Amino acid sequence: MKGLTMSYVYLALAIIAEVAGTAALKSSEGFTNLGPSIIVVLGYCMAFYFLSLVLNEIPVGVAYAIWAGAGVVLISLVGAAMFGQKLDLPAIVGMALIVSGIVVMNVFSSSVQH
Repeated sequence: MKGLTMSYVYLALAIIAEVAGTAALKSSEGFTNLGPSIIVVLGYCMAFYFLSLVLNEIPVGVAYAIWAGAGVVLISLVGAAMFGQKLDLPAIVGMALIVSGIVVMNVFSSSVQH
């Protein structure tokens, strides 16, 4: 795998690392709980490292839109699964619109290099 394909692998890793760090942030209890605090720092460091690799091939606006949008959807699902946070219909519709926007950007935009 080279070039653009590898950039999307890096982007997926950046998203996963960011979601892991964000999920651990709640459990860190204001950085007073050592284990989750370490996961937060490592997660964010890894997320930004992989995002920096992505920017070699994917424009910053596109990469950030995908990263942020996917992160919002995934952390909402993690919050529901791990912390019992409720997702009501407007939240679900909003997440569907975010995913739709990511798909439209990747399929139809000339800003995305294919």
